[in-house]
Amino acid sequence: MPILSSRGAGSAKGFGLTSGEVDRSIDFLVIAGGGGGGGNGVGGGGGAGGYRTSTQKVAKGTVITVTVGDGGLGVSAAKGTNGSNSSISGTGLTTITSTGGGAGGAEVNAPNELGGTGGSGGGSSTTPSGAQTKPGAAGNTPSTVPSQGNNGGSGTTDASTFRSGGGGGGAGAVGGDASGSQGGNGGAGTASSITGSSVSRAGGGGGTSFAPVSGGTASDGGGAGGTTAGTNAVAGTANTGGGGGGCGANITGGNGGKGVVILSISTSAYSSTTTGSPTVTTSGSKTILQFNGSGSYTA
Repeated sequence: MPILSSRGAGSAKGFGLTSGEVDRSIDFLVIAGGGGGGGNGVGGGGGAGGYRTSTQKVAKGTVITVTVGDGGLGVSAAKGTNGSNSSISGTGLTTITSTGGGAGGAEVNAPNELGGTGGSGGGSSTTPSGAQTKPGAAGNTPSTVPSQGNNGGSGTTDASTFRSGGGGGGAGAVGGDASGSQGGNGGAGTASSITGSSVSRAGGGGGTSFAPVSGGTASDGGGAGGTTAGTNAVAGTANTGGGGGGCGANITGGNGGKGVVILSISTSAYSSTTTGSPTVTTSGSKTILQFNGSGSYTA
């Protein structure tokens, strides 16, 4: 019988590996901090933090620096603040930066009624000067491929009775537009199974509704919007990058949720050398590092 191959089924060299070599590819999930919700009259919901993934081969000894961005602040009488960026970087790596979520706008003088641009855009409010609709802020800013997020929703007023704020954009969908007395819903987040089970993160915050209608809803880490009747906005969930909910006069909008960076590493290649105290778990043949704050991993 002829010899079909000189490489045995168990030969690593037959698959392009040398003896003793291990898989040093690392999967990354990088989510920035969510934007804070706006207040004063009818606030827009904060946009979710930028959501990016990457798979890269990492040389042994490479120090991977991990930065986890904070959520933006919700405010009581003004536009919220944008979330902060999250990133991974190191020698020989392609740096991945996710941009903080855009702030929710507030019913104040231009241009503060407009949501902030960011990973996902913040929902907009209006100015107190006549019937109008203000478009939501742009997401995926700066632009990445694939997109790191979506636009926020528009705010509206009829200048007499009804006014409401738009929902913040999410990683998976645009923020909902306000309609009449109903605030826009936060855009949906995106699911990842990097930890071994599917988890959705980076949802946008809901916009403020005119009393007594309930505020715009949110999911996947975003916070629900409040109302002009005094219902408080909800903060984005920590370490999901969710946007904070917008809120009414004299009530503080919800803070954006802090971001998160997650690494999935072949257990056979895991070095256990870290800083910043990440949470370490295993799933099948993978070791998972979840950084809820900044730190590093040495491959």
